Formats: sequence, C-alpha cells, structure tokens
Amino acid sequence: MRIFVTGASGWLGSALVPDLLEAGHEVTGLARSDAGAAAVSGAGAGVVRGTIDDLDVLGTAAAASDGVVHLAFKHDIAFSGDFAGAARADRLAVDTLVDALAGSGRPLVVAGGFMGFRPGHTTTERDMPSTDGSALSDRAATAAALLDAAARGVRSSVVRLSPTCHGDGDAGFMAALVALARAKGVSGYLGDGTNRWPAVHRLDAARLFRLAVERAPAGTVLHGVADEGVEIRAVAEVIGRHLDVPAAPVAPEDAPAHFTWLAGLIGQDLPASSALTRELLDWRPLRPGLLADLEKGHYFRA
Repeated sequence: MRIFVTGASGWLGSALVPDLLEAGHEVTGLARSDAGAAAVSGAGAGVVRGTIDDLDVLGTAAAASDGVVHLAFKHDIAFSGDFAGAARADRLAVDTLVDALAGSGRPLVVAGGFMGFRPGHTTTERDMPSTDGSALSDRAATAAALLDAAARGVRSSVVRLSPTCHGDGDAGFMAALVALARAKGVSGYLGDGTNRWPAVHRLDAARLFRLAVERAPAGTVLHGVADEGVEIRAVAEVIGRHLDVPAAPVAPEDAPAHFTWLAGLIGQDLPASSALTRELLDWRPLRPGLLADLEKGHYFRA
C-alpha cells in the first residue's frame, strides 16, 4: 500500500514510518520543516512539504494514496493555552482527508486520546467521551465525525493513544515529570497518588497504527493501551529513587506552582482497557511497560 502519514517525523510517526516500510508499504510523510523533511527522507520515505493547515496539500496527498494515517496535531499551541485552536485545525484537516478518500473504501486512521471520559471508570472501546461543548469535546466531535465517515465509503478508525506513550527519547509527560522532580528536589503526586494513567510503548503503538491501516474495519475505535492504569504515585517513586529525591504528595493549592502546565492532568484518573483491540487485530504489546521502562534509566540521563 502507498501510505500517507502526517506527523511522520514526530515521536510516534518516526516509529511508524520504519514499521510500515519494513512491512513492505510505500510511505510518504508530511514535513513542515527542513529538519522534518530530512528525518522522513532519511528513514526511507517520500516527502510532502506542508503543514496540516495546507488543506490542498493534504487533500492531494491523500487522494494519491492507498491509505492515510493522521498523527499530526498542534501540540505546541494546545499546551500553551490554545487547545481550542489546535482542535479546530485538526477538524479541518480530518474533514479534508475524509473528503479526499470518500467513496474509495480506503483506510483513514486518526490518533485520538482519553481526555473527556468518566474519571475512575475503565474506559473501553465502546465508551464515547463527553460532548459538553468544551475544547476537549471538540476533539471528541472530530473523532465521532471520522467514525461516521464509514457511511461515506471511508475505512475509518480512531486509535485512542495513551497519554503516556513512552520509550527512549520521549520528551512528553514522563520526561516533564522527571525534569520537574530534578528542578524542585521532590518527585510529586496529588492526593494519595492512586490515580491511574494508561500507558503504551511507542513501538507497540506504532505497530497498532500499522495494523489499523492494514485491516481495521470501517468505523472502528481502537485503544493504544498496554498498561491499563499505572498509579502516578508509583511513577513518582521510581523517579524519586533514580534522582535520589523524595517522592511526596503535593497539596492541591500548590499544584499549579509545582506541576506548571501538568497541573490539570496529573490528578486525572483515566484507566483504560484494550481488550477489544487485542481481540480484533491480534495486537499484543511486546515492549516494556511504563514502570519497567522508567527503571531502565534512559529518562534520567543528564
């Protein structure tokens, strides 16, 4: 298959592209910078220059493909306060990709997430997130529109990706927690720290996206989840031990100062199951779980 990948040089895309190539697919990746283009071409894929705002570029590349994996998202503006703007841009991109593939039966796989689900409930692939009009629900509406595209002849699927997609080189949530613990001299958690986050190794996640574009049925929700729920206190304890700093609770009123941009996320309880995904696609995580990956030490390199 000729696969078009947005976000091809990113954290997950840079694992997916080699996986697709090794499986015998021809890959073209969207690149918004010279560095991104060099990374994509260096991996052995073709390059399309542009951003997810370049809707004509997206539509043309999708129409010329046998399938699309959409990983790109404006994380830079999302985490600097404009999540709504990032969600709007994502919706326009997904709508463009759907239009390009409509009536073809070709696959479109889009990355989603686990925010907006009922806290403390183990989310399954059958659960749908809140549509309360918030910026988070805007992204949920995009996922719903993607699934509805099955009726337009698109083999659409959404992969809800664990908030912790870990591995060597990770610059996301776990790296941020390590940096905060190093800077503040304490590895913190909120309350009793028993709230849970799902997690997946990025190489396992990449393989799931490949399986989805190859054979996920139209209108399918999939879960990129290896660890159903890792307690944040356990994460803090591993970080504290490796940095030789105490693991300790942070009072809710002190959370914004201590956790900065992570303050609104660190206390979330978001366990999730991938049982249906594993059954449907015969996907089995093969890489270390989150705590085992932390214990390997690569997050603590100076």
